[in-house]
Amino acid sequence: MRNKLKRRKCLNCNEFFFPDYRNRKHQRFCGKPACRQASKAASQRRWLHKTPNRDIFRGSANVQRVKEWRKAHPGYWRKKSALQNGTQAPDIQHQPPAQSSCNATAPLQRTLQDVCLSNDPAFVGLISMFMGSALQDDIQAMTRRLVDQGRNIMGMGVPVVAS
Repeated sequence: MRNKLKRRKCLNCNEFFFPDYRNRKHQRFCGKPACRQASKAASQRRWLHKTPNRDIFRGSANVQRVKEWRKAHPGYWRKKSALQNGTQAPDIQHQPPAQSSCNATAPLQRTLQDVCLSNDPAFVGLISMFMGSALQDDIQAMTRRLVDQGRNIMGMGVPVVAS
């Protein structure tokens, strides 16, 4: 006898779907791209919450391992320019930056991400070129020092975080 196909409710979009017959026991998300992304995120979250996996990419031993590998493979992470690939570089149109008042005081930020442009690839790239390292730990430490130095120069001091 054949098992009757049962529909399931997707954990992301809450729509009913028929799970793949080869993965019927485990499939909890439908095949839509957004739901597949949610499935991947949930899977990674479960993996990172397991005790042996929590610090797998952290710690001084891993930082040292990555530094040694990068010394042995210089330039690996750098993308080749369009000229090196034999194609023309794209013509990029620049837009003028948004203007803001220099007299307005910024609200007190509490995290490094709020204080500076640490999510901006150009800023991160500039710091990594300045330091000669692309390790996130090194970039984070340098960014904190730069922000503290800028606050000292502007007479703002170190922000007090209320808990």
